Amino acid sequence: MRLPLLLPVLAALSATPALADWQDTLDAARGQTVYFNAWGGDARTNAFIEWVGDRTEELYGVSVQQVPLTDTAEAVTRVISERAAGRDQGGSVDLIWINGPNFLAMQAQDLLFGPFVQDLPDARYVDLSEGAPAALDFTTPVNGMEAPWRLAKFVFTYDSARVDQPPATMEEFVPWAAAHPGRLTHPDPTNFMGATFLKQALVELAPNPQALQQPVTEAAFAEATAPLWAWYDALRPNMWRAGRAFPENESVQQQMLNDGEVDIAMSFDPASTAAAIDQGLLPDTARVFVPEGGTIGNVSFVAIPYNAAHAEGAQVVANFLLDPATQAHMQNIEVLGSFSVLDPARLDAGAQAAFDALPTAPALPTLADLGPTLPEPHASWMTRLTEEWARRYTE
Repeated sequence: MRLPLLLPVLAALSATPALADWQDTLDAARGQTVYFNAWGGDARTNAFIEWVGDRTEELYGVSVQQVPLTDTAEAVTRVISERAAGRDQGGSVDLIWINGPNFLAMQAQDLLFGPFVQDLPDARYVDLSEGAPAALDFTTPVNGMEAPWRLAKFVFTYDSARVDQPPATMEEFVPWAAAHPGRLTHPDPTNFMGATFLKQALVELAPNPQALQQPVTEAAFAEATAPLWAWYDALRPNMWRAGRAFPENESVQQQMLNDGEVDIAMSFDPASTAAAIDQGLLPDTARVFVPEGGTIGNVSFVAIPYNAAHAEGAQVVANFLLDPATQAHMQNIEVLGSFSVLDPARLDAGAQAAFDALPTAPALPTLADLGPTLPEPHASWMTRLTEEWARRYTE
């Protein structure tokens, strides 16, 4: 794949009261290697992280070594084990791509370094006001303990050559599956993508969606999920293998779509379909759809453990991820295609022009196509939801 010329990197510093302190951070970071623990299941994301390391090493003398994870909990467990062993300095984890329950767990156990986000010069391009998406993680206030870096939004993919009209709502998945038996599945809910499929249905079907924004209680869970289980009981018999087996993750399900084994796949990356077409992993006729009323979305964050050996370098990397040129490069469909976390109103004309000039693709939705972004339920709901699914449907 031919990549476009790299956008010029904007100056990382500006005349702010924290400028002198930031220079101290830059000086301390020089020569450090940041061990970035991040999910390793997507080749384009891995390549982007490698590019980030090349740029931060060139600009600041800070290299990045990705530690690929299959589950973020692996890094959290490592930090917990180090604290239990008394390793309160020189920890092996410098930076973690983290969200939701894992952030909540680390915050509750005082395992995070910070607050540090307000000290990042390029945080000025982000809306961090109370209640803003970049200030919340699954309804939990971030309080400067993790830095945003990319937007995620739940989407579905279908092959328009085989499907004329995909379901318009989550409720309509039931009659659609009845009309197309065996052509629908979802990843196992032990995987976050399968859990998100359930959460998307829960948000649409719950009698009081606002209740999902509070920590789960048994009474609230019973009331909110009653319509969900009725919906799933009606859906399951017409799913692939009668809902008794599930693909391991979204990559496996995407391959099933490409092979014609199912007609719908799902992702938390609106650009993934266009990228897969470009890579020959999906047919040219694949397209993205979202249910009416929008889908769950969230901001991906990076956090620094309390005992990180290279906290200064980790802050430099977190700041570089927020540079407008980095964000524009990331949003390029030929690179990663993830939507930016920056507030367009805070960008100057040059930075905005870089975003406006990004290439498009037939299978790449616009922000308008994606509809409203629905808030994630409180992190405690996902744990309870997947436990109950397993109790009901695992044989």
